[in-house]
Amino acid sequence: MASLAALAFLSKLLLPFKRNQLKLPPGPKTWPIIGNLNLIGPLPHQSLHKLAQKYRPIMQLKFGSFPVMVASSAEVAKQILKTHDHVFASRPQTAVGKYITYNYLNITWAPYGPYWRQGRKIFLSELFSSKRLETFQYVRVEEMRAFVSRLGTLSGNPIMLKDHLSRLTLSIISRIVLGKKYFSESKHETSIVTLEEFQEMLDEVFLLNGVFNIGDWIPWLNFLDLQGYVKRMKALKKKLDRFYDHVFDEHKAKKERVKHFVPKDMWIYYCS
Repeated sequence: MASLAALAFLSKLLLPFKRNQLKLPPGPKTWPIIGNLNLIGPLPHQSLHKLAQKYRPIMQLKFGSFPVMVASSAEVAKQILKTHDHVFASRPQTAVGKYITYNYLNITWAPYGPYWRQGRKIFLSELFSSKRLETFQYVRVEEMRAFVSRLGTLSGNPIMLKDHLSRLTLSIISRIVLGKKYFSESKHETSIVTLEEFQEMLDEVFLLNGVFNIGDWIPWLNFLDLQGYVKRMKALKKKLDRFYDHVFDEHKAKKERVKHFVPKDMWIYYCS
């Protein structure tokens, strides 16, 4: 009993001092375990907007075990995204970064630091510079012509334009980044994946990068995988591994065959 009384006295003595040291933004009352997750509805941006009307221009929420700061004015956003951008540059470490980007090696999920800065420098100077993108103009022209030609053959028939635009986008990206289309567009073609499988992989990548995974915010529940997202991430990783290995092998073989090899796509930089 004496130990419990001493512990209670110390907590009363120390906690107010610690609280005074931190000037935290205002925010709603938190609940055990879930924090403020109960206040976020199916449309998070609308939920945050309603909360910001009461607590703006800056408020603190708690998502599960983690505090979250929400900026709701241009002035505060400028402080976060421009003035103090290096402080907020890193993303939180989540399951999708671990499984899909090989333990945060992708520049999208890599923490801010020398590795991220070097990756960003390569992307800007070697991959996405104006001069570099101009060299791929012929790809865009060829694929646009093929797109228009396909639509011409379907003249007079109802079409789902979204599907054709998606095929156009995938073809351009695949040729620019990978050097060729690594998917078969008909039953008569052979490739490592079909157009539908390629599209499904990309759709799954984008979806899993944006999902709200409970285990990311309440880590001690992570092993349960309550929503099944981690299982899907692991399955997707196996598909991506198989696809990446095939692309790497082809590019390395091409580089070894040609004496003075000049890369014509972006993927070759990953093989260097």
